[in-house]
Amino acid sequence: MDLENNKAQMRKGILEYCILSVLSRNSCYASDIIKELKEAEVIVVEGTLYPLLTRQKNAGLLSYRWEESLQGPPRKYYELTDEGRKYLTDLDKSWLELVESVNQIRTR
Repeated sequence: MDLENNKAQMRKGILEYCILSVLSRNSCYASDIIKELKEAEVIVVEGTLYPLLTRQKNAGLLSYRWEESLQGPPRKYYELTDEGRKYLTDLDKSWLELVESVNQIRTR
């Protein structure tokens, strides 16, 4: 079995949840999201983030605004919508249930 492949698949499965969690604290520029996900070793390839942000925006979970930058072009800042906050609350509950289930299996 390929452990690295399995780890990558697990990270991929929780990436959208992690993006919403990062944005729950404050609005962020995409590079800030990437930085936090890389520090947590959840994302390796930067190109993975942008399609997920677009999908979450199209689903009504995120919105964005443009802000002028002192250095370079305007920046797009993402933030959760009310629907995104509710969805994240549901995901939090699902995550806790999943962790509890796995822990039950692991400790039997």
